[in-house]
Amino acid sequence: MPNTAISAQLSQADRDAVMAAIATIKAKLPFLIDLSADDRKSLPKMGDKSRAFVSKAMEVATQNPDFLPRSFDLSELQKDVQLFEALYPVLMSLTQLHDLVDDTCLAVGSEAYAAALQVYSYAKASGEGTGLETAVDELGLRFARKARKPKSQTVSVKPEGAMV
Repeated sequence: MPNTAISAQLSQADRDAVMAAIATIKAKLPFLIDLSADDRKSLPKMGDKSRAFVSKAMEVATQNPDFLPRSFDLSELQKDVQLFEALYPVLMSLTQLHDLVDDTCLAVGSEAYAAALQVYSYAKASGEGTGLETAVDELGLRFARKARKPKSQTVSVKPEGAMV
């Protein structure tokens, strides 16, 4: 992994402004829904090939509405396609932003954790009598493992009359 050496700060005012911008985005998209994992799996997905298919099907339906049953809502199909096409660039932009924020959090968290490991190592190495014993013990709790139960020893018993 490259050494990223991120040295930045996010002021409370900037953080608040970002959170307000996110709240504004949510307010401007009041129709957003939250699907369960099962719902996401069960729905057909519209990728690049499907986008062309949907566009062509909408064109066919718009030019030839007579073959469609009365229950088919052509205007709803058109609204769905328009909304998808309007949301897609927003999704791409937010996905890119999400990836950048996620990568930055991962990198800066890694830097902080590596530095904390160095602090722990230096504190342990400074030896006893420096007043750091309690702090070293507390830091060491991060690496404490639960005691394993001893494996039950199986004793092989020969059946009576077995030849050795």
